[in-house]
Amino acid sequence: MFEGFRDRRLAQEIVRKIREEAKDLDRTVKFMHVCGTHEDTVTRSGIRSLLPKNVRILSGPGCPVCITPVEDIVKMQEIVREAYEDGDRMIVTTFGDMYRIPTPRGSLADLKGEGYDVRVVYSIYDAYRFAKENPDRTVVHFSPGFETTTAPTAGMLKVVSEEGPENFKIYSVHRLTPPAVELLIRQGTTFDGLIDPGHVSTITGVKGWEHITRDYGIPQVVAGFEPVDMLLAILYLLRMVKAGEARIVNEYTRSVRYEGNVTAQRLIDEFFEVRDARWRALGVIPKSGLELRREWKELEIRTYYNPEVPKLPDLEKGCLCGAVLRGLALPTDCPHFGKTCTPRSPVGPCMVSYEGTCSIFYKYGVLF
Repeated sequence: MFEGFRDRRLAQEIVRKIREEAKDLDRTVKFMHVCGTHEDTVTRSGIRSLLPKNVRILSGPGCPVCITPVEDIVKMQEIVREAYEDGDRMIVTTFGDMYRIPTPRGSLADLKGEGYDVRVVYSIYDAYRFAKENPDRTVVHFSPGFETTTAPTAGMLKVVSEEGPENFKIYSVHRLTPPAVELLIRQGTTFDGLIDPGHVSTITGVKGWEHITRDYGIPQVVAGFEPVDMLLAILYLLRMVKAGEARIVNEYTRSVRYEGNVTAQRLIDEFFEVRDARWRALGVIPKSGLELRREWKELEIRTYYNPEVPKLPDLEKGCLCGAVLRGLALPTDCPHFGKTCTPRSPVGPCMVSYEGTCSIFYKYGVLF
């Protein structure tokens, strides 16, 4: 199914067309993506090295684990401690990259090291299974993610609301992607075109991105995750820029429909409401967070435990993760990258998550 999208000769032909289109540009054009998997494809395939010098690819806030606020990770730790003091040997589950995200008060992995029950899971279903197997213990899934991950969370909440178990809870740190793009535009990050994330777009549909083009005049391409997908997205954007067009092209037609996954959208809307929310290193973004609706508050752990947590610094001094997430810097611009900051001893969150740009650069040896 994917061979054509990895075909070397086809990729070379698209690169030739990109170079041809870029020859008569009188300026450098910048295209941004907001997806960790897109960055993985771009870096692993060496796409930046294939492009002409006047065509640049920027990496935006495409890592949901990287932007999870420090205060939420610390609050989850404090909730566990309070629960243990109350005699509830709470089980916390989360994903492997979130488990290691650093904060000024340690990571969830450090909490595990203190003797608390923190478990790495592949999906929220594993947390549901643990809750059924341990009816005398509260099981909390610390639940990050953009629209793609929110859909299975809502599906699991539907099951729990109808069938139990009552000891299953979540801590929602889900976020919406388009509002972050709008924030970057308003704050002055400049780019000539946007490569929309394929996974998110399977949920939102093409229509979920239309307002970016309508309100800000930015052309967009919804793209898949193979090298040819990304090269086609760059070519389409380049042609639109040269023609002075601002529209949306759906390159990822094999998975993304205009209307998106309507069933998933309805399920998310049933359980979640949109609120202003804080993003690590980006600040508060209007209408970008998803909190459980009032009628489902019994499924949110903060209904029962909600300790006060002081405001803590998002990043260590000198860490450029915030600039990387804004598309203002590449990992190689950071003085920590590959030196004091490595996957074994990360300084910032962008070096931890497999969707973090710094982690991706390091993994594929982009050190200079």
